[in-house]
Amino acid sequence: MESSKEFEVIVVGGGIMGSATAYQLAKRAQKTLLLEQFDFLHHRGSSHGESRTIRSTYREDYYYPLVTESSQLWEQAQSEIGFKVYFKAQQFDLGPSESKSLRSIIASCQKNSVPHQVLNRCQVSEKFSGRFDIPDNWVGVVTELGGVIKPTKAVSMFQTLAIKNGAILRDNMEVKTIEKDNVKGGVIVVISNGENFRAKKCVVTAGAWVGKLAKRVSGLELPIQPLETAVCYWRIKEGNEGDYAIGGDFPSFASYGDPYIYGTPSLEYPGLIKVAVHGGQPCDPDKRPWGPGVSLSPLKEWIEKTFNGRVDSNGPVATQLCMYSMTPDEDFVIDFLGGEFGKDVAIGGGFSGHGFKMAPVVGKILSDLVLHGEAKAVDLNHFRIARFKEKPKGNAKDFKDQVDCSGSANHQ
Repeated sequence: MESSKEFEVIVVGGGIMGSATAYQLAKRAQKTLLLEQFDFLHHRGSSHGESRTIRSTYREDYYYPLVTESSQLWEQAQSEIGFKVYFKAQQFDLGPSESKSLRSIIASCQKNSVPHQVLNRCQVSEKFSGRFDIPDNWVGVVTELGGVIKPTKAVSMFQTLAIKNGAILRDNMEVKTIEKDNVKGGVIVVISNGENFRAKKCVVTAGAWVGKLAKRVSGLELPIQPLETAVCYWRIKEGNEGDYAIGGDFPSFASYGDPYIYGTPSLEYPGLIKVAVHGGQPCDPDKRPWGPGVSLSPLKEWIEKTFNGRVDSNGPVATQLCMYSMTPDEDFVIDFLGGEFGKDVAIGGGFSGHGFKMAPVVGKILSDLVLHGEAKAVDLNHFRIARFKEKPKGNAKDFKDQVDCSGSANHQ
């Protein structure tokens, strides 16, 4: 095989996770190939669109260090490329005062010494000058680490930085399978057009297709369910546009009621605000329905009440479709594929609608796994594939008010 088809690491999947991984590997002077089955920056998967939130408020303690490191890595990558993809804001979490999810967030803030304010209805109204109204039995939690990340622009940033550091990028290269190289060691990546590439190591970050590829390659059944979800934009009523815009004091937000609702300040479309339901429909990524999604009635009601009539709740004026890769416990899969591949193939998947913000640190972890066989600074126990063998639903979660995502995913 000619040297142009031999690499130290091949990354399969050119969405945000694969692009961030290719950047990390190339930066470490590894001869890296990034393969994408469709066009780069396509809209068929999970890494396109105009906004994702970033927040450090998690019910699970183990995400806090990942988000805080990612926040720094986003800024570092921005400084290398020379433009912004991360726009800062405060984060506002709201929900019933007895909500286990919200209580867990407050406990995590306390445990990790995160500065936060817990506010009642009157204090919320005062804090946000009447732009939020919550029921009497709800509370709000305000933290500083929040904001918006521009997804397509962020993928482009990492791909450009990967190229600048020497990586080779190839799109429209569907990976048929990955084989163990019994002659030279390492792996052979087989493309559906008949081409082969060889590498010492491989990273699989195939998004909603990760389950299909893992099964083809090793027979492994990963409990990762692709969901199709809709992101909705609503018109801010005339005269109120500036009050909900990024750059002021309006936050990114998450509402832990029923349904789970999240949103971002107005940024990508002037006069429109993104507010969407944590919900989606199971799908085959190759045979998607392309809508319609979940019922909008609860969302309309929430918008009318929560924004005090300042946002038109009659219906969204724009909708974008996306896919998530949901695990039963909503935790990531970051591990070695194992079997005959040993530690030659690492896999990142199941990011469950909340992983985008952590892409820079996930890329760093996956690079560490294939280059060093471990990621020393991070506890990956919660992300191991083996957790599903011990318990089909994965990591135990004591959030009784948690919304079931199997039919109902998020872009948070």
